[in-house]
Amino acid sequence: MTTDGFPFAFDRRFVAPLRVLGVRPGTSGVFVSDDSLRVVFGPWRIQTPLTNIADVQISGGLRWFRVIGPRLSLADRGVTFGTSAEEGACLLLHEPVPGLLGERVPHPGITVTVEAPRALKASIEQRLTT
Repeated sequence: MTTDGFPFAFDRRFVAPLRVLGVRPGTSGVFVSDDSLRVVFGPWRIQTPLTNIADVQISGGLRWFRVIGPRLSLADRGVTFGTSAEEGACLLLHEPVPGLLGERVPHPGITVTVEAPRALKASIEQRLTT
């Protein structure tokens, strides 16, 4: 079984505030194996079977005040783990997963601002089609 790792893209303007939350390059990343997705963002962890991913969308031009840090969308309960406002990958799920608040607020989507969101998308899609 192989695992692809995708580091978060840290905007240097936000490194210090993220470090206070325990989020640094050594404590964060997105990991895709043949059967699961694991997101590590400082003290926060989300793991789900790869087959739970319904779609992967790339988004850009994000607003820093809406994406930096661990964020919960009040509109759709999605979770964002953000370190940069440049570009991110939004993973839409078949079944919501626990995340920021544990089982109390399951998330139907996960947005991550990794260094290579298109490569993350390709890694997931390749595994889902084989």
